[in-house]
Amino acid sequence: MSPQAELARRLNLLLDVVVAERGQPITFREVQEKLAGRGIKLSRARWFYMKDGTGRLVSDPALLSALCEIFNVDPAYLLDADSGDLPQRIDSQLEFVKSLRAARVKTFAARTLGDVSPETLQAITEYLNKDISRRPEGERAAANSQVESPESPEQAG
Repeated sequence: MSPQAELARRLNLLLDVVVAERGQPITFREVQEKLAGRGIKLSRARWFYMKDGTGRLVSDPALLSALCEIFNVDPAYLLDADSGDLPQRIDSQLEFVKSLRAARVKTFAARTLGDVSPETLQAITEYLNKDISRRPEGERAAANSQVESPESPEQAG
């Protein structure tokens, strides 16, 4: 995987966790405003190619550190894509939090949508299972949906 693609993968995982936590994605304008509050400018084009993994590698430490602050993860997560344990641990924790939340949605949907047609319920279940099954942590979380998720990724380990 290219360094650009790895940065994009990590950044998109952070964005996915935001959706899982608050139920809606963080917008470019929100990111731009939070960065501006730290004295950092980010264009829409640069944000796009960072998330897409295209263009040149973004390696600006001030930008990457500020993004980590916004997403409440250790700066090494975006700054040091080649490092060993710490970014992998953070990555695993973020994947686990996302999977736990997906499992909770599945459990909630099953309880709440009890009077929905069997076909509709099956379609919803298949969609959620497909997302959960992409990650081994999600399969364990789905099997044990009583597990409470941590308040923040740092507390997951």
